[in-house]
Formats: sequence, structure tokens, C-alpha cells
Amino acid sequence: MKKIAVIGCGAAGMMAALTAAESGGSVTIFEKNEKPGKKIYITGKGRCNVTNACQVEDYFGFVKRNPRFLYSAVYSYDNSAVMDFFESHGCKLKVERGDRVFPVSDHSSDIINTLYRAVVKAGVDVQFGTTVNSVESMQGAVSAITYSKGDDPITREEFDSVIVCTGGMSYPSTGSTGDGYKFARDLGHTIVQPQPSLVPFETQEEWCKDLQGLSLRNVGLKMFLESKKSKPVYEGFGEMLFTHFGISGPLVLTASCHYEKEKSAKIFIDLKPALSEEQLDKRVLRDFEEGLNKSFKNILGGLFPSKLIPVMIKLSGIDPEKKVNAITKEERIAFVKLIKNLPLTVTGTRSFNEAIITRGGVSVKEINPSTMESKLVKGLFFAGEVIDVDTETGGFNLQVAWSTGHLAGEQSTC
Repeated sequence: MKKIAVIGCGAAGMMAALTAAESGGSVTIFEKNEKPGKKIYITGKGRCNVTNACQVEDYFGFVKRNPRFLYSAVYSYDNSAVMDFFESHGCKLKVERGDRVFPVSDHSSDIINTLYRAVVKAGVDVQFGTTVNSVESMQGAVSAITYSKGDDPITREEFDSVIVCTGGMSYPSTGSTGDGYKFARDLGHTIVQPQPSLVPFETQEEWCKDLQGLSLRNVGLKMFLESKKSKPVYEGFGEMLFTHFGISGPLVLTASCHYEKEKSAKIFIDLKPALSEEQLDKRVLRDFEEGLNKSFKNILGGLFPSKLIPVMIKLSGIDPEKKVNAITKEERIAFVKLIKNLPLTVTGTRSFNEAIITRGGVSVKEINPSTMESKLVKGLFFAGEVIDVDTETGGFNLQVAWSTGHLAGEQSTC
């Protein structure tokens, strides 16, 4: 019976440990937190977006980095398998807008408890409050790990396989502090520079502060990078939020997957995506005709939330007291274009403290995609966010954890 160490008791770690134990391994999880799944607990705003119920072949279109690397893992343990697992273990699921899958209870704790109970039932030894200090190798193969618990002296223990499931660097308060990168680097692996992803944007425009707290539903967003001016790197539709530093919300977080650090980006918000410029112009013209003798500032209530009106007036350059019947055709057309292309300049992203996931990590060039085993060190496996793969929002990142964790756990006993 192979002796297997799993570092990390999150989504990937628990799935890897469970699968390894069910495949005949003697498994120990080492977790520095005092409880399992601390990051799972906060996913989906505490509801846990378990996976996405899209067609498997469509899944890879939502993976932004190295989708081909995930083919073996996802096809061998896909979203249907994940849903079957939780349903068969008593955790009922539901599918919402965008094929997002959540527990019926809307409590992420039900996902954690279901998985953890299965882990314990499979005979996995879980060591909480235990920090792994190093992973050792000998003659090109994993040999042992060293770990400590509280004030206890460091212990060295030999293992046949080690599965690194430490996550990335996002939400470091949950324990994701880049430990896995150190283990991998010390064993000769290349680490692709970690960056925050699925993260809010900081913007140059001061007027965003005036709109702090304003949420806009059903808007369009296009993002252009300075190096690719002619074609948007992202185009989407959904909900966004203005903040004191810039913009956030689901639409913005997804756009951040396509942002390249240290490159300036321009975003254009379409406040009326259901209307073409011509249709919107007719709408604005109708509003103008109905309020010919009113001031410009007093005829915009049907177009925008009240908080947005002063900002739109200022950006339009039209005198707020100007009578509507005095507004020129050129001013009206320019105003329509502003509504369809509200400009924002991205100066950067927020930090890892506010990032849902980490972009970057252990290079996939040095991991066998069919097994999740290191190509450099025999018996060393990786699963989950520690690997250089990332996806859009919608349950796709947790599917990475389930699929790679399952594959690594299965192969670690071979």
C-alpha cells in the first residue's frame, strides 16, 4: 500500500485524498488551518458555485490559460461526475442562470461537510493546524516531507507520493499564501509569475468615486489593451458595480481574466446594449421632444439612475441648465455615443486580498497532463489553483480543482 501525503485540505486536496484512499492508498492530509475548505466557504458569496452544468466540450472555452492541459483531467472527471458525487452523498444541487450549480441550501458549508465526511469515511488521516515546511526528494523521486504542529519540533516523515494542493495566493487569509510555489521551486519547477485574477479594476477616472455603491445590471463591456487597440480582448454583458477605487462586479471580474498586468487598458461601458445607436438616438430624441422647454438635467430620469445623471451630464459637456430645444443635433449624437461607450481607463487591479483566484503558478510544461505528476520529480503531483490554469467565473475554477484533484489522487497510487 502506497503512503501518500496531500498538502492542503481545500477542494483539490480533499478530492485528491478521497480518490487516493478509495484507490487503495494510505493517505494523510496536512492542513495549516484548523478546519477544512476555508476558501470553499467564501466562494459564490458563501453559496459555493460548485461547478458549471455546461456541455463538457464547451467548458474549455471558459479556461483562459492552458485549456488543452486540462483535457485529460476534465474528461476523466467532468461536471456530471461532480454533481453525481454530491447528490449521491446527500447534498442536493440546483442549476441557476448561466448553468451555475449551487447547493439547494445555498450554504457552502454543506459542500464542505459532504466532502469532508466522505474523506473521513474513506480512512484519510487529517492533520489540522499542521504546517508543511518542505518536500524532499532523492534520486529524482519524492522521499519525505517535514512538518510542524504548533510549538512542536519539526517532524520528518517518508512518503511514496506527495500531492501539492495548496492553492495560489488569492484571499491569503484563507491560508493561500503561495506555499506550493516554494515547494515546487525548491524541487526545480518553474513558477509562472502569480497575478491576481477575477479581481476588481482600479481606474483613473475620479468620477467613479461619485458613483460608489451604484450597481448597473444588463450593461455591455468591451476592454481593449494598448497593445491590441483594434480588437477588444474581452466583450461581455452583465452586472457591474462602481467603487471608491474603480469598478467591480461579475462582469468586471470576468474581464480581469483578460487583463495583462502593467499594460494600460481601456474599457467602454454600453449603458443601453439592447438598443443600437440609431434606436437609442430615436429614444433620446423622443425624450427631448417631450420636454422641449425643460433643462437638460431634468429630462434624463428615464435614461439613468439618479446617481448617474450628474456624471453623464458632466461627461457630455452639455450645460445642465441648457434648454433641450437648444441642444444641437451634434451634441445629441455625441451624447448617444457616450451612453453606448462610457470610457474608463484601467490603471491596475486590486491585490491578492480581493482576488478570487490566482493567475500563474507551476508551469504546465513540467506536469504530465494525463496524471498530474511532475515531469521532474517522480511521485510529486499537483492539483488545483497551484497550477498555471485559470478560468472565468461561473464554477469553472472549482471544476479545475475537482478534476485535477481526482486525477492526481487516482494516479498517485499507481
